[in-house]
Amino acid sequence: MAKPVSIEVWNPNGKYRVVSTKPMPGTRWINLLIEQDCRVEICTQKKTILSVEDIIALIGDKCNGVIGQLTEDWGETLFAALSRAGGKAFSNMAVGYNNVDVNAANKYGIAVGNTPGVLTETTAELAASLSLAAARRIVEADEFMRAGLYDGWLPNLFVGNLLKGQTVGVIGAGRIGSAYARMMVEGFKMNLIYYDLYQATRLEKFVTAYGQFLKANGEQPVTWKRASSMDEVLREADVISLHPVLDKTTYHLINKERLATMKKEAILVNCSRGPVIDEVALVEHLKQNPMFRVGLDVFEDEPYMKPGLSEMKNAIVVPHIASASKWTREGMATLAALNVLGKIKGYPIWGNPNQVEPFLNENAQPPAASPSIVNSKALGLPVSRL
Repeated sequence: MAKPVSIEVWNPNGKYRVVSTKPMPGTRWINLLIEQDCRVEICTQKKTILSVEDIIALIGDKCNGVIGQLTEDWGETLFAALSRAGGKAFSNMAVGYNNVDVNAANKYGIAVGNTPGVLTETTAELAASLSLAAARRIVEADEFMRAGLYDGWLPNLFVGNLLKGQTVGVIGAGRIGSAYARMMVEGFKMNLIYYDLYQATRLEKFVTAYGQFLKANGEQPVTWKRASSMDEVLREADVISLHPVLDKTTYHLINKERLATMKKEAILVNCSRGPVIDEVALVEHLKQNPMFRVGLDVFEDEPYMKPGLSEMKNAIVVPHIASASKWTREGMATLAALNVLGKIKGYPIWGNPNQVEPFLNENAQPPAASPSIVNSKALGLPVSRL
């Protein structure tokens, strides 16, 4: 048995018991639950990742819903425990739910929420930041300065890549991939090549219009191209950002063979899912190609890195912070709380989980709906007409 976990309690006399496995940014999410007669219990245990046993102890004998994190293993055991406690709702504070066995949730009639629609620009901004930091070798230069090694300007000191006029490649031109592409095209006047199963019509129109604007002002217009294969993007692009979903077809999408097809001075960025890249092959490629650079926010076996990656000067590594802007993280907490609250109160499901602005307006009450329930069809939950 796990030891009792430490908690912080809000509104102790509330009718509905909602548990959060971690403290989350902001207080709006807490207040929204309290206003609807919820007792809110927040786990304050000094432990980065809670075990299944820890979470079972948190759930206890009576629990109406849980807000959890993508680092937790939500499978048969936890959904069975939540069901025994009378719970009907769980929400990840994340857009992804690879950590959730949705079939197990369906078995126990438990709604599974996630938080899309609030991470797009924030994630794209970090991908752009990693692209620029890698191109201009900012992290290397920062470490050099802090080590007291700078003793004067030199012609060849930390020479990097100019982005203007080069080609940015995007694998997966969905919301985040397209937002990143727009930032790189408009911000650095880069040409675009992208690969996606579906045509990114709005993105193409944006690049075309921007190219026309540049031409009208006497500058070289930017261009776009929809590649016929991912390999075409890897061969032609100078900077490549990965934005695919993670499934069996995208596991180790970037492997030894595909790394070898990329330009020797290419930049590879990943803010999607760690297992999209074969990290062992990447480390070897970085060793053999010192001018090839990479920016990673996610890793194959989080929170660990494959041996050798942390020693690579041509790798920038950050700890899964793509969504870590104040507005986004507070919004994620709000959406997760409202997913759980909506199921508890019997609200319908919001019609478009990618248009969640009405839930994030702090000057108005949120709609009486659950923002995003991934198994709503399987559970036969009604859709809101709001």
